[in-house]
Amino acid sequence: MDTQMELGCIHKKELTHKIYIMKRQFLLICTLLLLVPFSSEAKNKSKEINTRTYWCNTLYKIAAPVLSNMSKGELQKNMLVELSPTWDGRDKRVTYMEAFGRTMAGVAPWLSLPDDDSPEGAQRKQLREWALKSYANAVDPNSPDYLLWRKEGQPLVDAAYIADSFLRAYDQLWVPLDSITKQRYFTEFMQLRRVDPPYTNWVLFSATIETFLMKAGAPYDKYRINSALRKIEEWYVGDGWYSDGPHFAFDYYNSHVIQPMYVECLKEAINHHETSIATPDRYNKALKRMQKYGIILERFISPEGTYPVIGRSIPYRLSVFQPLGLLVWHKQLPKGLHPAQVRCALTAVMKRMFSDNRNFNEKGFLTIGVNGHQADCADWYTNNGSLYMTTMGFLPLGLPANDPFWTDPDEDWTSKKVWEGAPFPKDHAYTE
Repeated sequence: MDTQMELGCIHKKELTHKIYIMKRQFLLICTLLLLVPFSSEAKNKSKEINTRTYWCNTLYKIAAPVLSNMSKGELQKNMLVELSPTWDGRDKRVTYMEAFGRTMAGVAPWLSLPDDDSPEGAQRKQLREWALKSYANAVDPNSPDYLLWRKEGQPLVDAAYIADSFLRAYDQLWVPLDSITKQRYFTEFMQLRRVDPPYTNWVLFSATIETFLMKAGAPYDKYRINSALRKIEEWYVGDGWYSDGPHFAFDYYNSHVIQPMYVECLKEAINHHETSIATPDRYNKALKRMQKYGIILERFISPEGTYPVIGRSIPYRLSVFQPLGLLVWHKQLPKGLHPAQVRCALTAVMKRMFSDNRNFNEKGFLTIGVNGHQADCADWYTNNGSLYMTTMGFLPLGLPANDPFWTDPDEDWTSKKVWEGAPFPKDHAYTE
């Protein structure tokens, strides 16, 4: 009996010791699990994933109502159209072409990435499928969503953004189209030579269309490319800025049109060796000017994620930062402007603008305004299709998720450094 009791005590002690060890192991595991989210590496990784996901979700939310409807031939049926209070009386159907063309130019870099099994990959695949069907409907005379190609001068503008989308994602968005659709685009693009562009940023719309035709192997008008490139060069006024025609205006048309389309047309013309106007020297000079302009844009972003609301076409929202995004996408940021600080700056603006959900109407389409419904800031040519220029602010999504732009640790942008008392680089005028 004593022996049995002694053995029982031994077993009890062993069991107690095992329980004690298991408790210590459990507590250790719990402690490690609690510490992981607060490690700098995990914290940064969480922020990176959340930032890119936020960008993807926001762009998808903007683009989906346009492309989902148009892919079914129902954009003109379902889009809730809004016109400027000072609308000039043009055919309001220009709205649909503006919404589609501008959306495609903005989403093209993102859609150029390969498919994958991620939630983001599913978004891209869906938008690309809708886009390819929408492209076909846009030029099909039998489709309810055949666009307003042959009336008004405005179609020249938005045909250029469609052409720009093909230039930005040629293999993914142009090559898959069927031969009939491609021929229809050639026809529609060439008939737009009926529009004589004024001597403003409009010369680049003609040049962009002709540049695409050149790339696609269709007949193109070399003069419309060369004359535009000459004029933009003549309009350079210094320190990274061009005037929009003979007279300078302090607005964001360097962002909306001039800087991106000038550089893109130069680059493509050089690739095809088709014009003596487009030379590597001229391209490099234009790129350096855009880099200086990009530095200015980054400094415009306040510590709170706002920027100066100046000039025409303010409801184009994030299109203000198109040149900065283009530099990011092509890995051409100037020295001293780090990818992480640009990411953080643009994200701050994006969240300030879109996180409260007041830039959309009840059908999910954009409303006229900068941050909410502010119709009085519209110009006489503005409709809510015009506003899809804001997709141009998302060009960095053309970089894959593992690019340093997305993975580098967060970094304050210039004005945030300034107003928090941190060191910051001094700005200098750009001279050639």
